[in-house]
Amino acid sequence: MAQCVQSVQELIPDSFVPCVAALCSDEAERLTRLNHLSFAELLKPFSRLTSEVHMRDPNNQLHVIKNLKIAVSNIITQPPQPGAIRKLLNDVVSGSQPAEGLVANVITAGDYDLNISATTPWFESYRETFLQSMPASDHEFLNHYLACMLVASSSEAEPVEQFSKLSQEQHRIQHNSDYSYPKWFIPNTLKYYVLLHDVSAGDEQRAESIYEEMKQKYGTQGCYLLKINSRTSNRASDEQIPDPWSQYLQKNSIQNQESYEDGPCTITSNKNSDSNLLSLDGLDNEVKDGLPNNFRAHPLQLDSSSDPSNSMDGPDHVKFASSLHETKKANTGIIHGACLTLTDHDRIRQFIQEFTFRGLLPHIEKTIRQLNDQLISRKGLSRSLFSATKKWFSGSKVPEKSINELKNTSGLLYPPEAPELQIRKMADLCFLVQHYDLAYSCYHTAKKDFLNDQAMLYAAGALEMAAVSAFLQPGAPRPYPAHYMDTAIQTYRDICKNMVLAERCVLLSAEILKSQSKYSEAAALLIRLTSEDSDLRSALLLEQAAHCFINMKSPMVRKYAFHMILAGHRFSKAGQKKHALRCYCQAMQVYKGKGWSLAEDHINFTIGRQSYTLRQLDNAVSAFRHILINESRQSAAQQGAFLREYLYVYKNVSQLSPDGPLPQLPLPYINSSATRVFFGHDRRPADGEKQAATHVSLDQEYDSESSQQWRELEEQVVAVVNRGVIPTNFYPTQYCLNSYSDNSRFPLAVVEEPITVEVAFRNPLKVPLLLTDLSLLWKFQPKDSSGKDNEEVKELVTGEPVMIGTEVISEFLINSEESKVARLKLFPHHIGELHILGVVYNLGTIQGCMTVDGIGALPGCHTGKHSLSMSVRGRQDLEIQGPRLNNTKEEKTSIKYGPDRRLDPIITEEMPLLEVFFIHFPTGLLCGEIRKAYVEFVNVSKCPLTGLKVVSKRPEFFTFGGNTAALTPLSPSASENCSAYKTVVTDSTSVCTALVSSASCVDFGIGIGSQPEVIPVPLPDAVLLPGASVQLPMWLRGPDEEGVHEINFLFYYESVQKQPKIRHRILRHTAVICTSRSLNVRATVCRSNSLEDEEGRGGNMLVFVDVENTNTSEAGVKEFHIVQVSSSSKHWKLQKSVNLSENKDAKLASREKGKFCFKAVRCREKEVATQFSEKYIFADIIFGNEQIISSASPCADFFYRSLSSELKKPQAQPSVHAEKQSVEDAVRLIQKCSEVDLNIVVLWKAYVVEDSKQLILEGQHHVILHTIGKEAFSCPQKQEPPEMELLKFFRPENTTVPLRPSVEQLSNLIKTSLHYPESFNHPFHQKSLCLVPVTLLLSNCSKADVDVIVDLRHKTTSPEALEIHGSFTWLGQTQYKLQLKSQEIHSLQLKACFVHTGVYNLGTPRVFAKLSDQVTAFETSQQNSMPALIIINNV
Repeated sequence: MAQCVQSVQELIPDSFVPCVAALCSDEAERLTRLNHLSFAELLKPFSRLTSEVHMRDPNNQLHVIKNLKIAVSNIITQPPQPGAIRKLLNDVVSGSQPAEGLVANVITAGDYDLNISATTPWFESYRETFLQSMPASDHEFLNHYLACMLVASSSEAEPVEQFSKLSQEQHRIQHNSDYSYPKWFIPNTLKYYVLLHDVSAGDEQRAESIYEEMKQKYGTQGCYLLKINSRTSNRASDEQIPDPWSQYLQKNSIQNQESYEDGPCTITSNKNSDSNLLSLDGLDNEVKDGLPNNFRAHPLQLDSSSDPSNSMDGPDHVKFASSLHETKKANTGIIHGACLTLTDHDRIRQFIQEFTFRGLLPHIEKTIRQLNDQLISRKGLSRSLFSATKKWFSGSKVPEKSINELKNTSGLLYPPEAPELQIRKMADLCFLVQHYDLAYSCYHTAKKDFLNDQAMLYAAGALEMAAVSAFLQPGAPRPYPAHYMDTAIQTYRDICKNMVLAERCVLLSAEILKSQSKYSEAAALLIRLTSEDSDLRSALLLEQAAHCFINMKSPMVRKYAFHMILAGHRFSKAGQKKHALRCYCQAMQVYKGKGWSLAEDHINFTIGRQSYTLRQLDNAVSAFRHILINESRQSAAQQGAFLREYLYVYKNVSQLSPDGPLPQLPLPYINSSATRVFFGHDRRPADGEKQAATHVSLDQEYDSESSQQWRELEEQVVAVVNRGVIPTNFYPTQYCLNSYSDNSRFPLAVVEEPITVEVAFRNPLKVPLLLTDLSLLWKFQPKDSSGKDNEEVKELVTGEPVMIGTEVISEFLINSEESKVARLKLFPHHIGELHILGVVYNLGTIQGCMTVDGIGALPGCHTGKHSLSMSVRGRQDLEIQGPRLNNTKEEKTSIKYGPDRRLDPIITEEMPLLEVFFIHFPTGLLCGEIRKAYVEFVNVSKCPLTGLKVVSKRPEFFTFGGNTAALTPLSPSASENCSAYKTVVTDSTSVCTALVSSASCVDFGIGIGSQPEVIPVPLPDAVLLPGASVQLPMWLRGPDEEGVHEINFLFYYESVQKQPKIRHRILRHTAVICTSRSLNVRATVCRSNSLEDEEGRGGNMLVFVDVENTNTSEAGVKEFHIVQVSSSSKHWKLQKSVNLSENKDAKLASREKGKFCFKAVRCREKEVATQFSEKYIFADIIFGNEQIISSASPCADFFYRSLSSELKKPQAQPSVHAEKQSVEDAVRLIQKCSEVDLNIVVLWKAYVVEDSKQLILEGQHHVILHTIGKEAFSCPQKQEPPEMELLKFFRPENTTVPLRPSVEQLSNLIKTSLHYPESFNHPFHQKSLCLVPVTLLLSNCSKADVDVIVDLRHKTTSPEALEIHGSFTWLGQTQYKLQLKSQEIHSLQLKACFVHTGVYNLGTPRVFAKLSDQVTAFETSQQNSMPALIIINNV
C-alpha cells in the first residue's frame, strides 16, 4: 500500500470516536448560520481534545486517553441511501487528484527506474469518507449516539422552555417506535444543555442570568454558556481570521464543482427562516423548519424520482430533494466563521473540553461500570469481567467451528437488553475510550457467545473488533490475529452478503498488515475483495495492492504494473477517467521498451482513449502515434482499428487549430537517407530504330566503380579542354544525388529543368495506407538577374506557382508492410535558392466494411480510385544526416557530422541541353566486325551549344571518321553492297602485288601528345543551335574479346555564352554490346635470307599470318572470306603474297585454319618522311576483286585506335649522368636491331544466314608486330596462372640493376648470309680435295658502327654434329676483324675444302659483334646464323 499521512495507530482511533447528537432551536441555528456554518460544523475543527484525559475502569484503575476526538452531528432521522453514499465516495475520489508538480519517488528495482507517486491522497480521502459515512447498524454500537447536545439561544423569549421542548423532542426520537434512526447507545442518553450567546447583538446580563437558572435546573456539569459572534459580519474584511473549517468542508464543495454542473447546494427553508445556506458536509447536516419536530430527510437522500440503483459510475448526478438555486460562483467567495474572533475559537475549544471532561467521560465511565455490574450479576459471576480476563486467555480455548460448518443464521436478532449485546456494548465503549485490553477481553467473550448461538453477523463484528483491539493493545502482549479478520471478512462477504462491512475489515486489516511490512498478505487481502459490484472500490484496492508489490523488500515490478493496469481498467469503468489515465501511465513505465509490444499497444491505446475523453488531445495523439510507429505485432484488424482511432483523434486536434502549422505525421516511415534527387528530364523511350542515350536516371542502381569511371572520363575531357590542366574549381557533374554521392556542396539545378525527389516510404502496418494529394514542401529564395537576393522568402506549400511548379500525386497507395518510392517533381521557373523541406499529404486508409466506434466515412472525404475512410492533412520533414567527419584529430575523437545539401539546390541560369539518339545501333557483333550506325544530336534547350566532344575508355570501339571522311563520297560499289568500307574495283592482274597508299594519323585525331580517348564530334559550324538536330555517321567495331561489353560514352558540351556557375554539361551513354568469336589471327615476322630485294636494297622480311576461324556458328555464320591483308607502317610495307600452296581460295569454314606468307620490304626513302612524321604507308594485298582502301575511314580509324594504346606508352626519360646516357643510347640502338614496326590488318567478310536471308558481315583484325621472331596475336592471350612456388627470402646484393639488352637482342646486330652453289660436283678420283668458293655477306642491322670478328675455326667437336654435317675445313685466314658502318653490307670471299662427298652445313663461321664506341659496357656477342646446307657430289 502507498504511504499514508496517518499511521494505523492514529487512523483506527480517529475512525471510531464517541458520537454526540446535536439538537438546535431555530434561533440557535440562525446564530451559527451567520458564519455560514451549522452548529455541528462550527464545532468540527475543535472536536479533538488538546490534552490527555483520565478516567477509571471498573477495577478503579486510572486509564489515560490520548488525543481523544468526538464527533458531533445534527440528528438525522433517515438512514443515508447506498446510492447517495456511492455518489459521495465517487465525488471524493474524483475530487482528489495528484498535486501538480508533485515530486514522485524514484524507485530503482533491477533494470527499472520508476517514477511513482508515494502517496495516494484519493484513497485516504475515500477511506476516511467511507468510514465516516457507515450507517449505524444493530449488531455493533460504535457509531451510536452516546449523548445529545440541546442548543438554544439567549435571545429567545423563553430559553428554558425551549430547552425542555428540545429535551422532549430528543426523547421522542429515541424512544418512539416511529423512528428507527438514528441509533442510540443506551436508553439513558446524556443530555447536555448549551446556551448560545451572540456577543455582538445579545444582552450579556440576560444570558448570564439564564445560565444561572440552567445551572440550578440541570446542574453545573450538565449545561454550558457558549459565547460566539464577537464581531459583526460586515467588518469581516478588516482583519484576516484563520478559517479552520475550509479543510473539513472542502471535499464536499469539490465534489459538487468538479464533475457536475450544479454548484454547492443551498436548501431554502419552507417557512419563516431566511434562505439558509446548507452546509455541504451532507452527513453531518440537518436544517429544520420553524418547528423543531419537523425533521429533514438525510442530505444524502436520493430524489424519490431517481432510481436508487443508479450508481455513481454513470454520469447522472444525484439531485437533492430541495431546490438548488445557487451556482458554483456563489460559493467561491464564502468565508466561514466571519463573525468569530480568535477569542471565540478559544471559547469553542474550551466548550468541547468542558463537555468531554464534565459530561461525556463521566457518563461513559458510569455506563461501563453499570454494564460491568449487570454482566456480573446476570451471569452470576463472583468477580468482575475485568479480573477474569487472564483466565479467559490462559489457554482454555473453545475449538472454533469453521465457517462452512455454521449454518446461515445471519438473520438472528438479539433483543436490545440481551446479555450478549451488553458485553458487546461494554466492549465498544472500552474501545471508544482506547481501553483496548478490556475491549479485547469483552469482544473475545462476545465472539464465543455469538458463535455458540451461530449469530454470524454479530460474531463477525466481534471477531473484527477483537483483532483490531489485539493489535492496538499497548505493549503488544499478543500478535495480531489476522485469522480473526479473515474469518470476519469471509463471513461478512459470503454469509451476510454485506460488502460494506467486509470492505471496512479489509481496509483496517490491510493497514495493520502494512504497518507490520507484511505487504504480500496485505496485497492478497486487497485483491480478494475486488468484485463486480463496485468498480470504484475494486480500482482503489487493486491500486493499493500494486503499491504493496512495489513496496516489498525485493519489489515485484511486473506485478505492480499488472495490478496498476487492472486498477486503471476499473477506474475507467467507474468513470474516473483521470485516475484511470494515471494508472495506465504509471504501468507504462514498466512495460515500455521491454519487448512487450502487445501490452504496450494496449496501454498506449487506452491512454490515447482516456486522454481523448479528458480532451488532452496532444497526449492522445502521442499515445496513438506510439502504437503506430513501433514495430507492431498486432493483427491487421487491430492495426486498422488503431489507425482509424488515431486519424479520428488527429482530425479533432487539427480542427481545433485549422490555421496552425501542419502536424508531423508518424506514418508511413520515411527513410530520409535513402532520398535521391535527380536533376533533369526523364529519359525518352526508344522510338523504333532510334534509341536515346541512357544518361542518368533514378531507375539505375548506384555503382561506385562506374561512378568513378564516369568521374575519370569527365576529368579527362575537362583536362583536354583546359590544355591539360584540371581547373581547381572543377567538381564532377552529379545528376543524381544519393547517400553515396558527395553532398557537401549545394547542387546546381538549371531553371526550367525539373527536379525529381525520390522519397522512400515504408508502411510498417498490416493495413494499406493511402496517401492523397502528395507533394513536396519547399521554401524558395528568388534572386533577380543581377544576382541580388530578394528579401521576400516564399514559404511552404502554396509558394508562388510562378516561381516553382509543384507536382501533386493525387493517390499513392502503400500496401501492408510494403516499401515503395514516390517520385515527386518540382519545376523551377526562376533562379534562386531552393530548400526542399519535406512532404505534405493526406494520410488515410482504405475504407473497409468496419468502422471504429461508429465513425464512418466523413462527409467531404476524397473519393477516387480507392474509397478513403478518413484522412488527415500533415507533413513529414526530410532531415538527412550528413557523413561523419573523420579528418582532424578533433573530429576523430568526437562525433561530428558534415552537411548533406542534396535537398538545397541552387537554381542557375539557362543552359543548353543535348539529347543524343543512336540509329541502327547494334546489340550483337562478331569480334572485329565493322558496322555503320548513325548518331543524332539534338539541342532541346533555348541556348546554342558548342564544343561537343565524346570521351570513352574504349576509343577503339567507334569512330566518327577521319577529317576527310565527310568530304569523301562513298564509292558506288560499296553502297551497292551496303559496305561500311570505301572500296575500289581492281582488275585481276594485280592480285598478288601490293597497292600502296598513305595517310597521316593526325587526320584521324591521333597525334603525339593528344588524348586518343577524347574525340571531338565534327558538328557542322561547331555549333548546334536551339532546336536544331544533326545526324552523323558512326562506325563501330566489335571488341576483340568475346563476351558482353559495357562501353561508356561521355558527351561533353558547353554553352556559347559562358556561365559562371556551370562551365559545361555532360551526357552519359552506356552501350552494351555482346560479341561472339570470329577469327583469331597470329603473325610472326622473320628475316629473309635473301639479302637483296628487287630494288637491290637489303632488309627483306617474311611475314607469316595464321588465320583460324574460331566461330562456333552461334551467330549463324557459314564461312569467312579473307578479302584483303594490308600492312601499315612508317618503314615497312607488304610487297607480295608468297603462296605456300596452289589453292588461292581464302575461305575458312568453321574451325578451319589458313596460313598466309607475305614478303615485306622497307619503304623507299621518298616514301618515308622524317622520324617524327605521322605518315603511315598502307599496302593492300587483295584476295578478291575489290580493294578496300585501308588508308581511309573507317579502316584506318580503327587501325589507329588500336595503335593508340602503343603511342600512349611513355618514352624513356633522359638520364643525368653522361656515361649512363651513352649506355642507354647503345642499348636503344641494340634493341632497335631486332624491332620491326609492322602492323598487319586482316580484312574479312562473313556470310551469315539469318531468317533464311543471307547477310554479309565485314570486319578487320589487327596484329601489331614489334619484334623479329616473336609471335603476335590479334586478340589478347589468356595468361595461364603461374604454378605455386615456395617463397624465397633473400637480400638483394645490389638494388640498382644496370640496364642491359638481352642476349637475343645483342645477337641480332649483324645479319649473315652465305652465297654458294646448292650442289657442287667434284671428281674426287682425280683430285682428292674439293674447293668451293663461298661469299659471306655481313649486313649491319643497326644504325651505328659495329666491330665484327669472323671466326672460321670449328667450334663443334661433339660426335653428333660430326655425324650430321660431316667435317670440312675453311681455307685461308681463320679470323677477320671488320668495322661496319650503319646499315652497311660487306662481303667476304671464303673457300671451303671438302675431302669426300656428302651434305655439309656451311653455317659454321662464328660472327661476333659489338658497338664500336662501346669499350667496356658489353662484351662481344655471337651473332645468329642460319644453317646453310651444301651437297658435294662425286662425278
